[in-house]
Amino acid sequence: MRGRPLLHTSYARDQAMMPTATKKAVLAVFLGLAALAPFASRIPLYPDFLGDNDWMKLLSHVAIFGIGALGINLLTGVAGQVSLGHAFFMGVGAYVGAVFGAPTGDLWGLGLPMWIWLPMAGVVPALIGILVGPAAVRVRGLYLAFATLALVFIGEWAWRNLTFITGGSFSGRSFPDFQWRWWKEEEPVVDFTTDSVWMGYAVSEEAKVYLMMVAFLVVATLLAKNLQRTRTGRAFQAIRDRDIAAEVMGVNEFRYKLMAFGISSGFAGVAGALFASFVGRQIPETWDLFLSVEFLAIILIGGAGTVSGALMGSAFVVILPRLVQDFTDALKQTIVGGEGTLAAVADVVVAVSADDSGIVHTLPGVGPGLSVFQLNQILFGLLIILFMILEPLGLYGIWVRVRNYWRGWPFTY
Repeated sequence: MRGRPLLHTSYARDQAMMPTATKKAVLAVFLGLAALAPFASRIPLYPDFLGDNDWMKLLSHVAIFGIGALGINLLTGVAGQVSLGHAFFMGVGAYVGAVFGAPTGDLWGLGLPMWIWLPMAGVVPALIGILVGPAAVRVRGLYLAFATLALVFIGEWAWRNLTFITGGSFSGRSFPDFQWRWWKEEEPVVDFTTDSVWMGYAVSEEAKVYLMMVAFLVVATLLAKNLQRTRTGRAFQAIRDRDIAAEVMGVNEFRYKLMAFGISSGFAGVAGALFASFVGRQIPETWDLFLSVEFLAIILIGGAGTVSGALMGSAFVVILPRLVQDFTDALKQTIVGGEGTLAAVADVVVAVSADDSGIVHTLPGVGPGLSVFQLNQILFGLLIILFMILEPLGLYGIWVRVRNYWRGWPFTY
């Protein structure tokens, strides 16, 4: 098959998860590099900054959002059902995880081990998704988006008023720690909240959480990728491409739409529980419309309908605000510590005092111009517009063009 990598001579090979040796080798190298990131400072030529605890937290955040993005990708990208209710199901998963896993106190909590509260954080939102699904999946397109949007508003009201579970808007509540116990032993079998020494290497709390999140993301990716290859996944795609034709061919549209809604809600619930425990304390307003829009941005920027696109979009959307923050801080330091053309240009962009007229301010609280958070919101909006106009397949489409160029080189005609 040399020179004809897309020629598959069997159905099994065509549907294989990794049909070529190149893909298997690239995946093995990528997973190896991801697993070695906490030990970056000890590996020659490996970027040292990736081993910093700050970057471990950022990469863990990417992995958690990657799990949530795989869920919305199955519903919107694969099954073609536009949903704005992802934040609602993430909130359900977070509070289910808290009720089952947090210790008993002023708020509801059963103090059960992680192997119970984390699966329950996926199962309960999936069941709720199936319960509310019949009302949502009877409508299509924008009407479905409006129906799921209502879930976010209902959720925001519920989270503010169920104070015995959520803790209310002012203080919120703490969520269960990442500790592995068989039941309720005093000492956990594996504690992800403290630094440890593994096989002679010091491993920080952030590095342990990062490795655990990468493991969860690998499992979620395998589930999502395999689902797309099954009869159910092909039914999702048939409904997305032409729902009436799919029904004529025997695909039960209502049943498969409901399944897509439930599976996506389960992924969202697990991501919500992991995100809440990762941060430690959350207020009810965390699960708002902006979070849903953020996940839509992930699959639009990364590439709707592809697992690789969902993961690339997660990395892009999570890391971009950090890069914007670092760039703004660098401009601020240029203004404070230097003179010349660069400092003059930076002074136009960044406001460092209340009477400054820069576009972006780095002051605590309200200041002149835009905050870094507001600038990120504008950037997300612009990127969604640009990708939809110029590159509908997102980052995955750019990667496909680079790959095809590499395969076709040197060009024969």
